[in-house]
Amino acid sequence: MSIPWACLIFEWNQLFLNMQITLLAIGKTDKSELEELISVYEKRLKHYVKFQMEIIPDIKNRKNLSEAQQKEKEGELILAQLQPTDTLILLDEKGKQYTSMDFAQFLQKQMNSGIKNLVLVIGGPYGFSDAIYAKSSGKISLSKMTFSHQMIRLFIVEQIYRGFTILRNEPYHHQ
Repeated sequence: MSIPWACLIFEWNQLFLNMQITLLAIGKTDKSELEELISVYEKRLKHYVKFQMEIIPDIKNRKNLSEAQQKEKEGELILAQLQPTDTLILLDEKGKQYTSMDFAQFLQKQMNSGIKNLVLVIGGPYGFSDAIYAKSSGKISLSKMTFSHQMIRLFIVEQIYRGFTILRNEPYHHQ
């Protein structure tokens, strides 16, 4: 007995719609062009998963703080945004690198594990505090190259969208 295709799509949608992805980022994007592109992918993602991007304001008087002090203050702000049940993944240059296909499987695995809120975090210019590393469940690197934190926002939102189209076997990604 085969299961009707429409039932499988319904089940898949129910599983993904039960998970939320939150992207936390430090500081505003000062490029309207980037904001527009990010918005395009945020709108597309609504068909696949609950998605939200939260911006944590830059620390005031950060020029008067050491790198370590900045990381600590940013870490406190990040921790204040988290719920105890959130799964925290850091976007970090020393993280694991994925192909788009592998990242799609990572998303599938998170969904299958019953995670309610997958929180991806883009830190400040000096990285993360020890408290954030201790709280995290993993690290992802988008490249060995260095990109601005503003560009990373666009790249990760596009990759999340790409991942869902791969999982749905839609024609956006070409193998």
